[in-house]
Amino acid sequence: MGSSGSSSRRRWSWGSALAGAATTAAATALVLCRPRDPRFELISISLSTFHLRAPAALDIGLTLTVHATNPNVVPVRYGPSTVSILYGGAHLGTARLDAGGQPATSCRLLHLPARLDGVELAHRARSILSDVARRHMELDATVEIAGEAAVLLWSRPFSVRIDSHVTVDPVSLEVVEQENHSEMQLYLA
Repeated sequence: MGSSGSSSRRRWSWGSALAGAATTAAATALVLCRPRDPRFELISISLSTFHLRAPAALDIGLTLTVHATNPNVVPVRYGPSTVSILYGGAHLGTARLDAGGQPATSCRLLHLPARLDGVELAHRARSILSDVARRHMELDATVEIAGEAAVLLWSRPFSVRIDSHVTVDPVSLEVVEQENHSEMQLYLA
């Protein structure tokens, strides 16, 4: 009985224990640090400008308030991007996302200035007026944001594509419903 106890002790070694601890730590770091897609939610839309210019040109400016979440354990920096706003599949306008950054595991509100194309609005006037009467308008938005996640001397470029389908009340500009999908792609540094 004494010999089997001593053979069990001989099989155990500090090297094996350290290798096991290192493997466990690496697996835990991989699970905790694996990149996750950021989340975006349109919180509100507000009218910032409304001008009727001769001859019958319409200039509409909006401010889109977006709740952005970085669920990752590293901060991110990103370059400027343009959000395309679509109505019935047609390009209706754009919103501007300025270059910036976001700390690790954080949320923040972004205020994006947007412009709607008066010519496109005029071409779609019948549909838009019908949506106003129903108080139900469906819009799509798409954007691709390029940036990098960086910690000290290590950085990893990425891009994220975000597609949104938003239903708004065109009278009150209230966001009624939305569905957002984001897909991130990491690049080798």
